[in-house]
Amino acid sequence: MGDPAAPATMGRLERMVLAAVAALLALALFWLRGGLHPEAALDRLARQSPELSVALGNGRPTLVEFYADWCEACRAMAPAMESMERRHRGDLDVVLLNVDNPRWQPQIDSYGVNGIPHLELFDRQGERLGKVIGARSADDLETLGAALVAGQPPPALPGAAPTSALAAEQVAPPQPSITPRAHG
Repeated sequence: MGDPAAPATMGRLERMVLAAVAALLALALFWLRGGLHPEAALDRLARQSPELSVALGNGRPTLVEFYADWCEACRAMAPAMESMERRHRGDLDVVLLNVDNPRWQPQIDSYGVNGIPHLELFDRQGERLGKVIGARSADDLETLGAALVAGQPPPALPGAAPTSALAAEQVAPPQPSITPRAHG
């Protein structure tokens, strides 16, 4: 008949191949979901973000997000932001500024950031077009990105507002106790 050890060896080989395939699939799924860092999309966006001064001066429209690593809404919105940035790469700059970094305090004060996520919208000339406050859906972000790239005014969304051309003396000075990190 045949070698009685052959079927057992074949079964063992099949099990090893199946285990290797399962391990590779698990590794691929782990990597696609951000590895050990659930906020991986937010980290990637922040790392690849151009400098604000460069973005506002390079002739492309710019979307600036004020965020924090601990912000649940910012982390939840990050994959949609990353997807929108990827679709408009080369036509739109996406800049992330962490409100916990003291380097960005002048911008936090200048744009009146008192909650996050807070988006600031700029045209190709670096002129401020408006702001959007609060978490946004993937559709909202895509609509914002497409409008900026097309040179259209920002769409009317809940929590969105155009900027006005008030004279500096008409604007109340920022309140020092109100910061993006305040929860009262």
